[in-house]
Amino acid sequence: MSQRSYQEFSESDLILRDRLALDRTVLANERTLLAYVRTALAFLITGIGFLKFFHEIVIEILGVIFCVCSMLTLTIGLIRYRAFNKNFKKDFRGKG
Repeated sequence: MSQRSYQEFSESDLILRDRLALDRTVLANERTLLAYVRTALAFLITGIGFLKFFHEIVIEILGVIFCVCSMLTLTIGLIRYRAFNKNFKKDFRGKG
C-alpha cells in the first residue's frame, strides 16, 4: 500500500461516480475491520468456553491458543484498518 493510487487526480477532476467509489472503498475497509472483530470475538468465546467447561489439559491448552489467536486477529485487523486509512487519507483525502 505504499503506492499512491490517486496521485494524478485532483479533487475537482472527480465525477459523482468516482466520489461514490471512494465512499464505497472506505465502507469496505470498515466492513473488513468488523469481520476481523467478529472473528476475534468468536475465537475468544470459543477459548473461554474451552477453559470454563472442560478440564482436560489438552482442551485447556487449546482454549489458551484460541484466546491468543483472538488477540492476534484483533491486533492484525486494527493494524490493517489504520494502515489503510492512513494511506488512503494521505493518498487522496489530504489533497484539495
